[in-house]
Amino acid sequence: MKILSLFVLLCWTSIAFGVEDTVPNDYVPAKEIRENARRVNLKLRSHAAIVFDERDNEVILERNAAEVTQVASFTKLMTAMVILDAELDMEKVITITKADKDRIRYSKSRLQFGMQFTRQDLLMIALAASENRAAMALARTYPGGTEAFVSAMNNKAKELGLTQTRFADSAGLSNDNVSTAQELLQLVKAASDYPLIQEYSTQTRQSITDLNSQREITYGNTNRLVKKVSWPISLSKTGFTKDAGNCLVMQTRINARPVIIVLLESWGSLSKYGDSNRIKKWLTRIERLVANEG
Repeated sequence: MKILSLFVLLCWTSIAFGVEDTVPNDYVPAKEIRENARRVNLKLRSHAAIVFDERDNEVILERNAAEVTQVASFTKLMTAMVILDAELDMEKVITITKADKDRIRYSKSRLQFGMQFTRQDLLMIALAASENRAAMALARTYPGGTEAFVSAMNNKAKELGLTQTRFADSAGLSNDNVSTAQELLQLVKAASDYPLIQEYSTQTRQSITDLNSQREITYGNTNRLVKKVSWPISLSKTGFTKDAGNCLVMQTRINARPVIIVLLESWGSLSKYGDSNRIKKWLTRIERLVANEG
């Protein structure tokens, strides 16, 4: 009985003090993953990719990671950081107007002109549901308007040392919103310091209320992987335009390894998810291979 009680106490102590998150005995360092990367075949449909090991602070995989490309709705991560940095009133009511219409790609929106939402609700659906009109409204109602907002986005990029990153709008509609996989990795790392961005970008479903009509609108997350227990995702953003292709960034865990994944120019609506799973299998196989040899 005493042995059982001691076992229960040890288990409780491990959970209470986070021992379950310590490095496992068979943890394979990022350096060994990188050195053995070619031993396991990995075919990706994304033109550019990078996988970063947050525990060891090292890149373990990169493909065309320095190439400048359109970033589509990844832009909204910067939009969220600029909004939160400004410490604006998140309960302020914002009215959707014709100025928020997408006049570049004419994307559809469920936010009709005249509807009213809090700034917080617009930020939430801009991140989780990639609502373009919400992102445009956030920029328009920023102090100084849209022009001042875009300037703040580019200034933030400079502060983060992103020399190849440029923004032209708050939603990611313009082809002038560009970056590299390497710099998007830095952008995701910066965005992960904002708990609200982590929370909103990983919500599976969200409901917002038009304060004018009291009509409720429900959205789902644009990243289907956030619904899967096998993917413990702490930050997520998808992106798509015809020019940028399908894109995905995630802060997640593969086995016990905390990683950031960036996938750009993936051609095919499901290929970014396929690449994510291929990366998971590739990493798992290398871990087992190295562990068994050790």
